[in-house]
Amino acid sequence: MAGGTERSMKALKEVWRRAENSLCADCGKPDPDWASSTLGVFICLSCSGIHRNIPSISKVKSLKMDHWDDAQVQFLAKHGNAVTKATYEAHIPIYYYQPTYNDCQVLREQWIRAKYERKEFTEPGKQLPYSDGVKEGILWKRGRDNGQFLPRKFLLSEREGCLKYFTKQDAKEPKINVKIDVINATFQPVKIGNPNGLQITYLKDNKTRNIFVYHDSGKEVVDWFNAIRSVQFHYLKVAFPIASDNEIKNRLTRNFLKEGYMEKTGPKQREAFKKRWFTLDHRRLMYFKDPLDAFAKGEVFVGSRENGYSVQKGLPLGTQGNFSWHYGLTIVTPDREYLFTCETETDQLDWIAAFASVINQAMTPQEYASKCLDAVSFLS
Repeated sequence: MAGGTERSMKALKEVWRRAENSLCADCGKPDPDWASSTLGVFICLSCSGIHRNIPSISKVKSLKMDHWDDAQVQFLAKHGNAVTKATYEAHIPIYYYQPTYNDCQVLREQWIRAKYERKEFTEPGKQLPYSDGVKEGILWKRGRDNGQFLPRKFLLSEREGCLKYFTKQDAKEPKINVKIDVINATFQPVKIGNPNGLQITYLKDNKTRNIFVYHDSGKEVVDWFNAIRSVQFHYLKVAFPIASDNEIKNRLTRNFLKEGYMEKTGPKQREAFKKRWFTLDHRRLMYFKDPLDAFAKGEVFVGSRENGYSVQKGLPLGTQGNFSWHYGLTIVTPDREYLFTCETETDQLDWIAAFASVINQAMTPQEYASKCLDAVSFLS
């Protein structure tokens, strides 16, 4: 009996060591140490918890702590991540967002359920709830002035190339009508205070506006998210007919590079530093009095190193403004310097790394055009 157990463990380790099984099959996290004995995939601890919630589909066991019999090991050896992915991820629409281990729970859960429970990607041309080019329904939207979440009707239309929302179910005219190419959407469960919280941003008069929504159903809110990406993809395919699918995919919704509190001072650099919430959305740095503000109080364009932009640790010598946080950083632009302070050294280094990642990238022609339109100051 002991010999059989030893033989099974040796065979299990051999399968586990295969290159294809070195990353979680669902989120890509390195060194997964769990596996599904019914699906044959190697997964991380976090994804194993999601699998555990769909026991009719997946039964998970620890590769380190649980016993695996010969039949189960042979099943893993026959399948593994590559074979299973070839079945359950065979026909993923290019616009569909495939979450990583850095993404929130609702995105990862619905990705796993879409693959294994609903089998959305096993057949070509399958009709999916986010692929129709139109989506209509109710989302709970945060009020701009009172902060209360109220049900609002939203309409997404590929034919019209826009997203609308209405304050009343029977309203003839929408409260907003936003072109799909100026929309971004990113999940913000912590900031919104709901596990299904979604932040929709759009540009109006070249300034950013925020809408905060959620839905009680995780599937529904993720379907809305992928429907936005689907409509964007098809809109951009028409607008940029010679662009490759991957080039267009990279222009769909994006996560913010970094968010958090910093202190800032004004352009004269003698004013007291004020604590503000900052969002770095690629080359747009925005700040708000409150993380859930509908409008940014200011925005600044962050260009490339070749165009005179840089980020420096610390503040210029002789900085006069009063500040309570002592880990400073300076953004240098062709026009002026922007001074910030962070509460901790970790925050400081994280912000510097985020700014550097943007500044070290060459600017696209579209970003040059955006820079010309940006003339927003950090006065408030």
